[in-house]
Amino acid sequence: MRSRAYRSTVVLFLFTIYGWGQAVVSGRVTDTANLPVSEAEIYLSELQRTVLTTETGRFQFEDVPLGTYTLMAFAYGSKLYSRNLDVRSDREIQISMEPLGETLSEVVLTNQREQIFRLQSLKKVEGTAIYAAKKSEVVLVDNLTANLAANNPRQIYGQVVGLNIYENGDAGLQLNIGGRGLDPNRTANFNVRQNGYDISADALGYPESYYTPPAEALREIQVVRGAASLQYGPQFGGLVNFKFKRPNPSKKMEIISRQTLGSYNLYTSFNSLSGTVGDFSYYTYFNYKEGDGFRPNMVFNSRNFHGHFAYKINERTNLALETTFFNYLTKQPGGLTDAQFLEDPSFSNRERNWFQVDWKLFSLRLEHQFSADTDFSLNLFTLDASRSALGFRTNRVSQPDDPTEPRELLHDNFSNWGAEGRLLTRYKMGDKDNALLLGAKYYQSSNSQRQGPGSAAEGPDFMFADDRYPNYERQSQYEFPNLNLAVFGENIFTISDKLSVTPGFRYEYIKTRGTGSYKNIVLDLAGNPLLNEDVPEDRVFERSFLLLGAGLSYELGANRELYANFSQNYRSVTFNDIRVVNPTFQVDENISDENGFTADLGTRGQWKKYLKYDLSVFGLLYDDRLGEVLRNETQVNVDGETVETGRIVRFRGNIGTAFLYGLESFADVNVKSLLFRKNDNLKLNYFVNLALTGSEYISSEENNVEGNQVEFIPEVNLKTGVNIGYGNFLGSIQYTYLSEQFTDATNAPRDVNDNQRGIEGTIPAYDIMDLSLSYAFDRFKIETGVNNLLNSSYFTRRATGYPGPGIIPAEPRTFYMTFQIKL
Repeated sequence: MRSRAYRSTVVLFLFTIYGWGQAVVSGRVTDTANLPVSEAEIYLSELQRTVLTTETGRFQFEDVPLGTYTLMAFAYGSKLYSRNLDVRSDREIQISMEPLGETLSEVVLTNQREQIFRLQSLKKVEGTAIYAAKKSEVVLVDNLTANLAANNPRQIYGQVVGLNIYENGDAGLQLNIGGRGLDPNRTANFNVRQNGYDISADALGYPESYYTPPAEALREIQVVRGAASLQYGPQFGGLVNFKFKRPNPSKKMEIISRQTLGSYNLYTSFNSLSGTVGDFSYYTYFNYKEGDGFRPNMVFNSRNFHGHFAYKINERTNLALETTFFNYLTKQPGGLTDAQFLEDPSFSNRERNWFQVDWKLFSLRLEHQFSADTDFSLNLFTLDASRSALGFRTNRVSQPDDPTEPRELLHDNFSNWGAEGRLLTRYKMGDKDNALLLGAKYYQSSNSQRQGPGSAAEGPDFMFADDRYPNYERQSQYEFPNLNLAVFGENIFTISDKLSVTPGFRYEYIKTRGTGSYKNIVLDLAGNPLLNEDVPEDRVFERSFLLLGAGLSYELGANRELYANFSQNYRSVTFNDIRVVNPTFQVDENISDENGFTADLGTRGQWKKYLKYDLSVFGLLYDDRLGEVLRNETQVNVDGETVETGRIVRFRGNIGTAFLYGLESFADVNVKSLLFRKNDNLKLNYFVNLALTGSEYISSEENNVEGNQVEFIPEVNLKTGVNIGYGNFLGSIQYTYLSEQFTDATNAPRDVNDNQRGIEGTIPAYDIMDLSLSYAFDRFKIETGVNNLLNSSYFTRRATGYPGPGIIPAEPRTFYMTFQIKL
């Protein structure tokens, strides 16, 4: 009896202690008129927990351990609310949100956004996504003083570590970013999304992004590196997710108009309309761009419409429909040889090259909150798109275009649809908060590609002329039906108040098929056909695999974290890897997928108000890495034998196994808080973004590859600058430096005397400086700046196809000015 009574007393005591150790923090959020503020974001920073207020302004945190916390509240159009909260028992608090007002200076507004950025970057869980222990960065676009009208990636991604960027001088119509040895071409090594759904041509079969949202429409850009594969796909690069601005919740209609003029007849017009009427909200924009470019034979124009229409079914359920239409036409001046570039970077000998894109995206998103701890989302999305490339391509870049000869035409149609469902639930194990994410994605595409002769005209005539030129050598026609089914999951296990572990998995089933034919044509010296036959092909790549990964997060203190992660990666072969007849390279018939892993170890956080930092090391292994080497061209002759033609071409295939490693560091020093604390209207920050990367092919069956450096990797990648402001004036100056990088696995050096090809060789080191300024008054804002302030002559790319082949020169010094009005 005494023993049983003793045990009962102990159990009662433990439950009592447990009850004393947990509390409920609840309250109500109102504005200065004492009206409820709905959908305000309430955040307990030390616990990294967030809740949204209801229509009556109510919020509640359950099971809050006793202690002292920093509580923040953010609502659109209101000042950031922050207070220390001492939790010794259940707490009921009242929060009054003050309006931002029209009289606040741009510096104050920018500082406000920076505090919000710190709030956002600390979240381990957001919506139905887990970001714990990952190498992730968030670009808050409203914080930037940059050339947004031209989507200048060098400035927009200036604080994202280690990115390598191709520059085309097309006002940002296409985004070309890579990193850690990934080819930047059309960002094909990242999973690219907008508002959480895919926007590339084919997420696995042809993951190239011909459409890039305008920066003027964006709220933020999420970049989740390396170990993002478990949630967003198997690719090595990770995720780039463009998040659009939200509808204005406090107005029925808000109009923003931005008009920009720049060098070389650049003109852009961005006009947005947004608002909220009852339970219905909307955000729409139309963006027009045109310009001539700095080289002859260069002109572009584009039109882009986006509409977001959302309906709040009830307090727990939201439905949103999105439509995007994008098309552009550009004349392309082609590539240069090294000798041509050194003599005159603005030279062009291509007068008939054109490129056209038409993109239509649709998405329907359902979000439902089953409870305060369980969220569900379902995204249905579809793409109907095409792209056409027309022009003169040859292995000899310096060869002038013969206006009497037909141009080569490549036309692709992309038609795909998918569905992705996610369920995220928060639960307790003991007294620790945990989170489980489970999801599945179905993706199906039916794409086609045709290659053949176009007209001999000069304009953008995208019609095939194979009836007039039956012996044109490069002809093919293919269908590419693809199917992908993925199941994924991650779980945050909270081991202690400081330590959490996040294991995850992704199961993939992929079926990639290419069916069609290509022409095998052999001509005699007089140009008469000795052989003209259709060669049928039907190639199927079917595979399934399981990817595993894990992350670890250890809290070093308030707003400071040690993180580590490991993830297996995978990249499937693409349409071009299966079949495209290209005069500058050949594709290995036995080409296969890449696989490997990515690992990160780092520390990030904030020291008081003075310093934000992220310092990490990474390792990345590519097995069966796809790459290019120089080889003698081969061709099937009349007798069916494979013979060498005597020409040197780039050969694309599985080059070998490569290992990459490096240090990635970012620091932002708030000089204003350090030296000028009392001046609220002053902004002064210095940032440095430095990546030091090494690489090596550790094994290869190709000649002259093993022991070489991996292509597309500058050993030094530096971006640094100052952001300054006073009152309504803001400014930034940024310096960029990239060291020399190779463009093929054989590490071919640059030949400055090359006057024929321009396709192989290094990209020399280059540095650039950019200046941006803005001034706001009342409802108006003026922005101006100078890109490439020092007028450096450089290039970032040697193209093997369009828009080359050859060296694609970067823009010289350019100017721009933007006028904005908000109503």
